[in-house]
Amino acid sequence: MSILKIEDLTLIFGKEKEEALSLLKKGSTKAEILKETGCTVAVKNAAFEIEKGEFFVIMGLSGSGKSSLLRCLNRLIEPTSGNVILNEVNITSLGDKELQNVRRKEMAMVFQKFGLLPHRTVLENVAFGLELQDIPEKEREEKAKKVIELVSLQGYENQPTAALSGGMQQRVGLARALANEPEILLMDEAFSALDPLIRTQMQDELIDLQKTMHKTIVFITHDLDEAIRLGDRIAIMKDGEIIQIGTPEEILTNPATDYVSSFVEKVDRKSIITAASLMFEKPTVAIFRKDGVEGTLRKMRSSGLTALPAVSTDKEFLGFVYLKDILEIKAKGHHTIEAAIITDIPVAYPETTVETMLPFIAENGRAVPIIDKDTRKLLGIVAQTSLLIETTGTSWENITGNSIDNLQNEII
Repeated sequence: MSILKIEDLTLIFGKEKEEALSLLKKGSTKAEILKETGCTVAVKNAAFEIEKGEFFVIMGLSGSGKSSLLRCLNRLIEPTSGNVILNEVNITSLGDKELQNVRRKEMAMVFQKFGLLPHRTVLENVAFGLELQDIPEKEREEKAKKVIELVSLQGYENQPTAALSGGMQQRVGLARALANEPEILLMDEAFSALDPLIRTQMQDELIDLQKTMHKTIVFITHDLDEAIRLGDRIAIMKDGEIIQIGTPEEILTNPATDYVSSFVEKVDRKSIITAASLMFEKPTVAIFRKDGVEGTLRKMRSSGLTALPAVSTDKEFLGFVYLKDILEIKAKGHHTIEAAIITDIPVAYPETTVETMLPFIAENGRAVPIIDKDTRKLLGIVAQTSLLIETTGTSWENITGNSIDNLQNEII
C-alpha cells in the first residue's frame, strides 16, 4: 500500500516559469530551456510511489535535483507543477495551516547541517517540535526521553548540543524528528557531513532503528554504496530526471542506461546479488520413487549430464545423484535411487547472497540448490560458474567459452 504518491512533479527556478514549463512539455531539453528563458529545470516530471514502511533512497550527483525533489515533498519548495499525495490527500493544494500540521505530525525532516538550537540542551532540542504543538511540558519531556534512549543518547539530556560530536548532534536531529511520531521521515544528506567511520556507524544505527520503527523513510544521498546499503529501493537522478527506480539488486543486474552502468561498475556485488537473480529455474531432476535407476540414467543420457538434483514427487529437495553412483547401485540390482542420493548438501534460499554461497562451492565443489524455506521444494540451482562471474566481474563466455544454454552442465 503506497503512503506517498508523486505525480508528474516538476520544479523550475527562474522568472519565466510558465514559458519554461510550456517548452518542457513540448520536449525542449534542460539546456535549451535555460538558453531560451534563463530558467533552470531542477526536477522534471518525477512520478513514483513509496510504500508504507519502505526505505526509499533518492540518489544522484551534485546538481541532479535530488534535494530539490525532497523539499517539494513537504513543500519547503513549491513545485511548479504536479502533485504530492500523502495518504490520499493532495498536499500541494493545502493551505498554510494544514501544511504546517503535515510538517509537524506527518512528515519530519532531518537535515545535513543538523539544524539544532545551540542555546538549548539535548532534551530541549528533541522536545522542540512538541513544544510548537503546545503539548504540556511533562508529556513532551517524557516523549523526548523515550526517543533520546532510542538513539542511544541517554545521559546527555542536559548537555548543550554545541558540546556534542557531529555524530551525536545528528542523533539529536534524528531524535527531534522522531519525537513527533511522523509517518514519513525525510533525510537530506543526513550523514554526508560526518567522518567516514561515524557515517558508517550512523548507517548501522539507522538500519537497526528501522527494524524497530518501521517508518517510511525518504533518504537523499550522493553515495551509491550508502544508497545500496540502506535502501529497499533506489531512485537514481540525473539532470533533474529520475532515470531508474529499483531494488539495489535490480539496479546492479539490469542498469537502465550507460550512466547507471558507470555508477554500479565498481560496486562489490557479492553482498548484494542474490540467488534469485542467478538460479537456473528448471533443472533436469531425478524424481525419487518415480524415475528409479533406469529413468534417472535415461535423463542423464538425454541431457548429457552426469549429476542431477534429486527431489521427491512433490519437488522437495533430497540431494544430488551422480552417474558413477547410479551405475554402482544398478550393478547391485537396486531399482530405486535412494542408495545413491547424497543428502549432505548445503542449501540456499532465494534471498541468499553470493557472498554467503561462495563457501558452499569452495567446500564441496557442487552447485548450490535453491529451495523454499518453508516447504523445502527445489526452486532452482546456482552453478559454480554463475558465482564466479559475480565474484570476478567477468563474462560467461570468458570463463567457459560456452553459451548460457549450457548452464546446468556446471552443476559439478
